[in-house]
Order: sequence, then C-alpha cells, then structure tokens
Amino acid sequence: MAGERQARLADRIRVILAERLEKGLRDPRLGFVTITDVRVSGDLQHASAFYTVLGTEEERVASGAALASATGMLRKEVGRQLNIRLVPTLEFIPDALPETAVHLEDLLRQARERDAEVAELATGAHPAGEADPYRRDEPAPED
Repeated sequence: MAGERQARLADRIRVILAERLEKGLRDPRLGFVTITDVRVSGDLQHASAFYTVLGTEEERVASGAALASATGMLRKEVGRQLNIRLVPTLEFIPDALPETAVHLEDLLRQARERDAEVAELATGAHPAGEADPYRRDEPAPED
C-alpha cells in the first residue's frame, strides 16, 4: 500500500514538473529538459527527479544549474498542485540513460562486426580431425 502511494506521488510530481518546465522558466540557461523519472523516498519526504537535456555538454551543465536554482520555486509549485501537508524536498539528478544507450549501441555494433568477421573466416573451413573425435575402446552400440 505504501509503495503504491509512493508510485502515485512520484508519477504526479513527474507530471507537474514536466508541465511546469514545458511552460518554461525565466532562466536563459535552461535548455530542452525532459523529466525521465521521479522516485520518492519511503517516508514521502524526498523526491529525486531524473532528467535529460538535449544538446551539448555545456547545455547540460547550464540546464542543471538552472534546475538547481529553480528548485525552491518548483517545490512550491508541486506543493500547490498536490495540496498535501508535507511537500517532499526536490533533488534534480542528470539521467545517464542517453549515454548508456549510446554505449550499448556501440557494444552491439562491435559484436555484430566481430560475428561477421568470424562467419567470414569460417566460410569454407573444415573441422580438423575425424568426424567423431572421441576414442572408443569398444565398438559403438548399434541402436
């Protein structure tokens, strides 16, 4: 039951933050930010908002600074819309998902290239030795 309440609160906070960021902040440092996930602590006192920024590394850093400076205002907005007694503290964490996805794509591409190289080397190759490499002292039983 508590986990269900956590999940509902996290989802609601994610929607509120996304809608507020879509309207824009008065901070020119803020780039194209997407809230990817929100996790709320078990006691509902702390919310970690994960975000990604479309753009260069400098834009990511600038957007992170803009979110950090707007945390109080965004928390107030969350509290106003949730209408709960204790509003959780907000923490913005850059989501490593895009970097991880790029890294995984690179690894998969390398694996495909190596598989193709091995397949090319195996073309026309014949196994060394006999067809049945196992020694038997007695003749194989016939089925």
